[in-house]
Amino acid sequence: MIYLDNAATTLKKPKEVIEAVSVALENVGNSGRGAHPVTLNSSRSIFQTRRKMAKLLGAKSPDEIVFTMNSTESLNIAIKGILQSGDHVITTRLEHNSVLRPLYEMESRGVEVTLLPADYRGNISYEDMEMAMRENTKAIVITHGSNLTGNVVDIKKVAEIAKKCKILLIVDASQTAGFLDIDVQEMDIDILCFTGHKSLLGPQGTGGMYVKTGVKVNPLLTGGSGILTFDREHPRQMPEALEAGTMNGHGLAGLNAALDFLEREGLENIRKKELELMWLFYEKVKEIPQVLVYGDYSKPIRCPIVALNIGNLSSAMVSDILAVEYEIATRAGGHCAPLMHEVLRTKEQGAVRFSFSYFNTVEEVEAAVKAVRKIAQE
Repeated sequence: MIYLDNAATTLKKPKEVIEAVSVALENVGNSGRGAHPVTLNSSRSIFQTRRKMAKLLGAKSPDEIVFTMNSTESLNIAIKGILQSGDHVITTRLEHNSVLRPLYEMESRGVEVTLLPADYRGNISYEDMEMAMRENTKAIVITHGSNLTGNVVDIKKVAEIAKKCKILLIVDASQTAGFLDIDVQEMDIDILCFTGHKSLLGPQGTGGMYVKTGVKVNPLLTGGSGILTFDREHPRQMPEALEAGTMNGHGLAGLNAALDFLEREGLENIRKKELELMWLFYEKVKEIPQVLVYGDYSKPIRCPIVALNIGNLSSAMVSDILAVEYEIATRAGGHCAPLMHEVLRTKEQGAVRFSFSYFNTVEEVEAAVKAVRKIAQE
């Protein structure tokens, strides 16, 4: 099978990741719940992962890294832990439902939500963002890279607006952590949410968030933490304040190994290869009659994603043909980005998304182009 659905989850992992999870299943206990060897193994492994994640993101301290099961959980913690009734928040039509649905929920609780428009290529206006500010604006919540179009948002520019208006910046880096260079200090990000199973090449069920020291986030969950057992309240110190319950020690051992792989291979090298594959595919399919490609390809840096449709064919039908007749895995439908589909006028048709990984090959891309061309001709 040719796997081109890496924006959903990377299927092929470094062998070190698989080995690390396997070893952890036999040697990792419950971190913070005792002082015997296997518990200490878990605590050490999790701290190593926390330290490496802090280094990757440019955080000041490992204590600024909180681990969750994915970016959806991280975004829920950030949104529900920051916003209160009477607050105003700004977001965009680029967003994934992991941002939109928590915001809609908070809107029902008295939070005012402004949705910035996007143009037909999937770009937002930073001038519109600044004009949307109000006296009660608390935060901007925005994606770093669209999971549908692959467009990358200028987070530095957004941060300048946020700091000028003295509000918080919450970034969804689901598609960009492990792909783009991110320095949360240089970019002036207050909270950044990431997932481990995409470009970070880790196992599913791993993810987390960077929370700048001094930013107060109320916990989504409270309960066991392994410390301060006799206190009625959940610990307030970070990162334990946002990590209630048993950690995914096995998964985080895999993420630990994945971070080693990323450092060894180098993000620049990984990004270069993935973009070469993406551009090769894009340049060939855009010339095929009946094929319509979505997004803005005027900038050299973007996520390694190409979303398209073939004439009036249902995206589900095209994706099924690719899977059954050509053994090519893609993603069809709405991609959990309903507002972007409204902008692109693809709400009914959806779109077929091809997303590329460091482990894909030129031969696989050529095969995918050939399949798209044949479907379009038929």
